[in-house]
Amino acid sequence: MRPNPRVGNGSSKSLDDSSQNGRAGATSIWARHTLLSDSWTAHVEALEAAIRGLKPDGQLTINCEVVFFEIPGDDHLHVNVTHRYATKVVSGWAGPGSIPDGFVHSRTFSDTPQSEMMRHIRDMVFAPQI
Repeated sequence: MRPNPRVGNGSSKSLDDSSQNGRAGATSIWARHTLLSDSWTAHVEALEAAIRGLKPDGQLTINCEVVFFEIPGDDHLHVNVTHRYATKVVSGWAGPGSIPDGFVHSRTFSDTPQSEMMRHIRDMVFAPQI
């Protein structure tokens, strides 16, 4: 299959931009992707739609970005979840890595059902702050 570059489908705003709904500290969960082929497109578009619908329970404030991407020569879907703050470790996720926007956790998926992928992503998005 011929690669079809795709960039976008989400916001390119940094995690420090809390103006999405006009309240500092408000919940902001961003999702975007950079795919090299069409092999993961349908899954990623469905996952991004599900992520846009995520709402925290109670009074939690979540500021994070979920990025889906591929690496040349690797058939896996790679996912990074970056929070502005350090979170507890979630099983199956590597990290955290410290980056200018916060703390990033990573994992890959291959033959995982989409519903299970979303469960893993939701667990990381809502990981408790430490």
